Amino acid sequence: MHSVLSYIDQNQDRFLQELKAFLRIASISTDPAYKSDMLLCASSVQQQFIDIGLENVQVFPTEGHPIVYGEWLHAPGKPTVLFYGHYDVQPPDPLALWVSPPFEPTVREGQLYARGASDDKGQVWCHLKSIEAWLKTQGQLPVNVKVIIEGEEEIGSKHLFKFISEHTELLKSDVALVSDTPMIAQDVPSICFSLRGLVYLELKVTGCTSDLHSGQHGGAVPNPINALATIISKLKDTQNRVTIPGFYDDVLPISDTLHHDILALPHSDETYLKDLGAKALCGEEGFTTLERRWLRPTLDCNGIFGGYTGEGEKTVIASHATVKLSMRLVANQDPYKITKAFRDFLPSITPPEVTVEVKEYSGAFAARVNPEHPAIEAAKKALESAFGVPARLQGEGGTVPIVNEFEKKLGIQTVLMGLNLANDNIHAPNERFSLSNFYRGIKASAHFWKELGSQSFPR
Repeated sequence: MHSVLSYIDQNQDRFLQELKAFLRIASISTDPAYKSDMLLCASSVQQQFIDIGLENVQVFPTEGHPIVYGEWLHAPGKPTVLFYGHYDVQPPDPLALWVSPPFEPTVREGQLYARGASDDKGQVWCHLKSIEAWLKTQGQLPVNVKVIIEGEEEIGSKHLFKFISEHTELLKSDVALVSDTPMIAQDVPSICFSLRGLVYLELKVTGCTSDLHSGQHGGAVPNPINALATIISKLKDTQNRVTIPGFYDDVLPISDTLHHDILALPHSDETYLKDLGAKALCGEEGFTTLERRWLRPTLDCNGIFGGYTGEGEKTVIASHATVKLSMRLVANQDPYKITKAFRDFLPSITPPEVTVEVKEYSGAFAARVNPEHPAIEAAKKALESAFGVPARLQGEGGTVPIVNEFEKKLGIQTVLMGLNLANDNIHAPNERFSLSNFYRGIKASAHFWKELGSQSFPR
């Protein structure tokens, strides 16, 4: 193990430079204009697999973006780990808010700034570099490893589920490993025990067939922007509860034990506000900030547009207005049931003078993992070895759709060993990844292979 850790220390600068090259690729999966960048990024992942010593490296085309696979299977009698990550990233907008260009990685005060630095390229790199360290120094790993890196996580993993169904034998493993979640606090590593699910929709409200002069026609024709504002205002009540009938029917209560465990975590509302630059906290009444973020469902507007949005004035009544909505779901909620409930509710809050179209993008179930699983214990030990303090258990408000799919299709639990921080601005301008966490993350991953290799457990 000493030689593995020494190799990591000696190659820190190269690891960072390689990650920077990876981050320069604008692999924005949601925008067709970046298709060539997506192909380039998949090719880059493929080459990295080969360079670090993985075998049977393949790029699987899909109807969307490619999936890259590699493996090392020369540890007979040892567990097989399926490591999953994604190479696609969110759009960088609004560009004006970035201090440095989103696809020109920049280090400032110990932080690496770039789109994808934290979500998920930096975290993927931690595990690939730990595999490299083992294979280059020992010629082998303590476990069998299969690696699958996809290009559609940020758009709901549209084709990954089909791929898993068609390649269950190829992907057969004892446990999955994912690093796409945050640590509870700087210098306090953690394992995630829950993820929220997701429903993502787009509403388009239409009034007339074209934009109209607001002086000539204002007051006489429907205004889609006004109507959309009315619809949005009726989706929550004054206690910040979602008003969709049946929305909370399947939500599980938070146990007293879990409530007290969450209170014991190193979290400060004051620090949280300061980190985010927010004036005050808000949300569903009767719950703590971490409970709202991890264990309660939400409804949020993610984007709204219509009419004239350029500089200066233009007196116009827009022909249509659009909002993008996300609903984060918790354990026991069904995204398909919630989508239907929303559609059924929408006519009752829509002004009669406009029409509304609903476009469905993605849906995912929330996930829970067994904190007593032996692989979780291995991850705790690995994190403590790398960070020098015991690892904690935490929830996470984001969505990683593949976790449920791994359990459903492959029958395996997932270790959610996140290495970034909640204030790393993922999906926002100035996304960043702590270099300290990057380097310690590589070592934690290296320890994880060793700790897991010392255990055996049935599938």
